[in-house]
Amino acid sequence: MSEPTDRRSRKRLETRRNISYAATALFAEKGFDNVTVDEIAAAADVGRMTVFNHFPRKEDMFFDRDEEIRETLCQALRERPAELSPIEALRLLAHRLIAEKRPFLQFSADSQGFVAIIQASETLKARARQIRDEVANIMAAELAMISGKDEPDGDAKLAAALLLASWSVALITAHEVFRSSVDEKLAIQAFLAVIDKGAAGQKAALAGTAYA
Repeated sequence: MSEPTDRRSRKRLETRRNISYAATALFAEKGFDNVTVDEIAAAADVGRMTVFNHFPRKEDMFFDRDEEIRETLCQALRERPAELSPIEALRLLAHRLIAEKRPFLQFSADSQGFVAIIQASETLKARARQIRDEVANIMAAELAMISGKDEPDGDAKLAAALLLASWSVALITAHEVFRSSVDEKLAIQAFLAVIDKGAAGQKAALAGTAYA
């Protein structure tokens, strides 16, 4: 997300980040389900209502980059060159995000801790599934818009589902590779390999549509 230019917005973003950092540290120390919103507020030195003003739910503090990820995916579709298909635009996006070392696409000891926290919490696993479904719906709507349709059709929904499935499998595979090898380069190679294979499959499945 771009940095705001006005002072009020910068202060709000700073407060949000402080809350997120405090929450993340507590989640890592005690586990997501064992941390209360009051503890997070105290650690961030803000009031309870200030926490909820920035994060409606506790799990939103854990998945605090969700909005950034959604914006990044949609922006890649909207700003792609006319000659570039949506599927290819998102394949290239994956490669670019890796090259830029975006925090949500890193494979490290820290990311292993993030995954472990999710795996230990049914609440977080449920929210992760919900986010995946929400992003799939957003992507289907964006894809439908590209083809000049008001509502997603079967092809748009299929494209979105295949895209999200490829990215999900790529992430899971990369984290597993890092866990066994403790080698970031191998994990990145595994991630991009799945992304590339997934894109090839998507293009084949959606040949003849506006998405391939």
